[in-house]
Amino acid sequence: MKNIFSLLLLALIMVSCKNNEQKTEVEIVEPETKEIAYASFGDKIEADNAVDASVMAEKFKAMQVGDSVSSKMVAKVDEVCQAKGCWMRLDLGNDEQVMVKFKDYGFFMPKNIAGKEVIINGQAYVSEVSVDEQRHYAEDAGKSEEEIAEITEPKRTYSFMADGVLLIEE
Repeated sequence: MKNIFSLLLLALIMVSCKNNEQKTEVEIVEPETKEIAYASFGDKIEADNAVDASVMAEKFKAMQVGDSVSSKMVAKVDEVCQAKGCWMRLDLGNDEQVMVKFKDYGFFMPKNIAGKEVIINGQAYVSEVSVDEQRHYAEDAGKSEEEIAEITEPKRTYSFMADGVLLIEE
């Protein structure tokens, strides 16, 4: 009987000394997904699969004058035509911009969207802009006569013919 009692006591000690893991329930918190609202201009486009402006800048660097590629990108607006909203310049990073025009002159952008993000869809291409055209854009942007007069050479530019634009509203 003493042996049974000893064995029972030993078993009880072993069970009580067994590593008691503290199981705590961890609450998994899903990140808050904020619904993004867009104002749409031109053709209806979706926000998915847009490349970042920095990725598009690398694509532009690899292109030659006359090359084009269908693309969708997201970028910050640097400038908008202050006459009609008929063009805009987007920031590609590293002090580079892309000049965006709108297919068939079919739509315009609000003139007060500098600093906002847009998603554009259409054709990206590299072109050479004449002195006259550069001066015209400088005039539309409200540049001074001195700044306009400094434009004396054609310029290789990154361009985009957008068929649709989504303006990210905040």
